[in-house]
Amino acid sequence: MRILLIGGTHFVGHAMADAALHAGHDVTVLHRNPTEELPAATHLLADRDGDLSVLDAQSFDATIDVCAYVPAQVRSLHDALGDRGGHHLFVSTVSVYAEPDAPGADEDSALLPPASEDATEVTNETYGPLKVTCERVADELYTASGLTVIRPTYVVGPRDKTARYPWWPLRAARGGPMIAPGPSEAPMQYVDARDLGAWTVRLAEGRVAGTYTAAAPATTFGALLEETVGAVDSDARLVQVDGDWLVEQGVTGLQLPLWTEGAPEFSLAMGTARARAAGLTCRPFAETVRDTLAWAQANPDDSTNAQWGMEPERERELLTAWAAQS
Repeated sequence: MRILLIGGTHFVGHAMADAALHAGHDVTVLHRNPTEELPAATHLLADRDGDLSVLDAQSFDATIDVCAYVPAQVRSLHDALGDRGGHHLFVSTVSVYAEPDAPGADEDSALLPPASEDATEVTNETYGPLKVTCERVADELYTASGLTVIRPTYVVGPRDKTARYPWWPLRAARGGPMIAPGPSEAPMQYVDARDLGAWTVRLAEGRVAGTYTAAAPATTFGALLEETVGAVDSDARLVQVDGDWLVEQGVTGLQLPLWTEGAPEFSLAMGTARARAAGLTCRPFAETVRDTLAWAQANPDDSTNAQWGMEPERERELLTAWAAQS
């Protein structure tokens, strides 16, 4: 197949492009900046918010749009490519869902109110509503020619430059007592970028239409930390610390990435039956942990971010204070 990826040189898009190349497809990647990544692919340099004439006279069997965050981007791509893009796969997010009341909500669950179609500001608050509107525009434009909507939860694995999950394997590798913020039973859900990438390519190959929550079966935040520590060769030891107490000390999900600050979020416990029936398979999480750690240690500039994580001194202070009052 001839497959076009809109944005494919970074984390999620790179995994999809790499999977498509390994499956023997002719892959074209449209992105803004020159790169040495994916040398076997054809690279089209363009800003999707500007001139897309590089797509003139081009045609593809499938198009995977990884990086549309505002509705205008969905429309402008269709204006440039029309139906010459073949089957369309739109990468959305579980952030489109209104917070479910219980675990196991499926793809037909209520969504957030859509953003205005002319909205352009992407923030933590507008991200989900904007993606709702993007999905609606994609449905309007592509359903007749074939549309797949993919809603990933947290995406993890090597090359994760968000540096959110990589902070935990790196922390575990340092060893010693480490905070395990409560409640340990809070829902958690993720998907390895490489599993997501391979599955997306299979959906494209089969022209499988529909909407899918892309995630491994839900687990808990406590289990995620236990499996992370268990897969890392160190003397790290989890210390369970009450989440409400941590919030009182001013700790947030920025200092302890992926932690929901003591409040369970059932959007991190979505049902996965539809995706599994469509062929999504997930590798053992220990493999994801080890591969993420190896990549993070080899690429410290990409795997750390000043926005995320807690300084060792602050963690020691909190552990000492928690032990004193427990």
